Amino acid sequence: MGATPIRKKYVVIDPTIRFLGHAQRGFRWRDTLVAFRSDPHRKRMESMMVEARNHGLFDGYIFPVHGRRGLMGNLTVGGRVVDLSPVELSLFDAIAKRLFWKLLELTDPEIMAELVSRVEVQMTRREMEALHYLADGMTSNDIGKVLDISSHTVDWYMNGIQEKLKAKNRHHVVAIAFRLGLIS
Repeated sequence: MGATPIRKKYVVIDPTIRFLGHAQRGFRWRDTLVAFRSDPHRKRMESMMVEARNHGLFDGYIFPVHGRRGLMGNLTVGGRVVDLSPVELSLFDAIAKRLFWKLLELTDPEIMAELVSRVEVQMTRREMEALHYLADGMTSNDIGKVLDISSHTVDWYMNGIQEKLKAKNRHHVVAIAFRLGLIS
């Protein structure tokens, strides 16, 4: 596509790139426009997709690779329209992860060793329950009602979780927990 994407600053509004930051597994390019249907940049997103089609990129898929530090990379496959089955999507997801880590191992073993070093986070059953409910968007009051404990006790659990994960706030707790695979 040459300099056109850079000149038009598409990377700032590209729905596939913006969606990639939220995706937990592979997704289809065209499905991202639905997520941004009320976005102020919607028209530019659509024109970017039309321009991509004009250059032979009719559709594609992106498969994110996550690590403890969040999004580490991705595998992007684009071209003609191809419908992948759920099994094929899972295979591409696995291939993207395997390929990323293998390339990292071959190109920079020191960074690879740092990224895969063990993380020891010991949490109680109650802390894990509270963390899962927090990730579902529940408040301390909501979690307290579900677990049949006071909201103050939930806050006490949350403070412990935050300290163990060295998180700045509850949003950061969820992000770190996701990166560490404590929640999905």
